[in-house]
Amino acid sequence: MFIIILTYKKPLSEIDPHIPAHRVFLDAGYKNNAFVASGAKAPRTGGVIISHLKNRADVEALVKQDPFYQHDVADYEIIEFQPSKFHPDFSAFVSEKA
Repeated sequence: MFIIILTYKKPLSEIDPHIPAHRVFLDAGYKNNAFVASGAKAPRTGGVIISHLKNRADVEALVKQDPFYQHDVADYEIIEFQPSKFHPDFSAFVSEKA
């Protein structure tokens, strides 16, 4: 699994025009079963995406499709982790070999 942390590097006035396209990107990620959850940071300085893709290269390639990345308005930190404890309802997202 991966946690993708976005940090805005431009003011919100430059982020907001890209929100609709970013949401389309997120919708595609959910449709393709790449994302588990996503949302804005509080305060609104970026966002977080949780992905259950297995391969870092796939996550990196996916991030490059994000309009925030393409318009250079956010930095991305990709953190890989292996869940060892989780709520039973979350088990569908966790690899058998976590």
